[in-house]
Amino acid sequence: MRTLSGYILTNILGWKIKGEFPVLKKSVVIFAPHTSYWDGFYGKLYLMQLGINYKFLSKKEFFKFPLKYFFQIFGSIPVDNTKEYIDYVAGLFNNSTELHIVLSPEGHLAKVTRWKKGYYYMANRANVPIIVGYIDYRKKEIGIKKVICNPTDISIVRKEIAELYSDVCAKYPENFSHELKV
Repeated sequence: MRTLSGYILTNILGWKIKGEFPVLKKSVVIFAPHTSYWDGFYGKLYLMQLGINYKFLSKKEFFKFPLKYFFQIFGSIPVDNTKEYIDYVAGLFNNSTELHIVLSPEGHLAKVTRWKKGYYYMANRANVPIIVGYIDYRKKEIGIKKVICNPTDISIVRKEIAELYSDVCAKYPENFSHELKV
């Protein structure tokens, strides 16, 4: 069924949707590259048309008046970079019948040489798969690259994810390193 957000994304804005979102009740969804606030806009349109229960992880600094109301409506929850936060997210999964946690593993818009590892630890602790989503501005594509069903070895997962993003073009390519240590 086509939704208004899907119509806007594909017909008005000219984007293509690639890959099927898997039939899963729970997952950690990573979206990269993240070099622009537009990524969140396109990602929101994409996720809205899927009809899944999701929450975005956003910087806790955004949750101050008046922006906090926008981010709450947007479906965001604030990130706290502590080890206890991993347990908090695992608890969200345990207390939900359906939930997809969406995040950008880069952690911010500026160029990084190493991704944060929270996405891996959240998936592992909650025993849920990692869905590798992407947004490619050169091809005007947004979608899913792969599902990593059993993320038990971080070094294998990181290598596989780096290979999946090797041909993806960010809005600001100078801020996305293909030699990234994910």
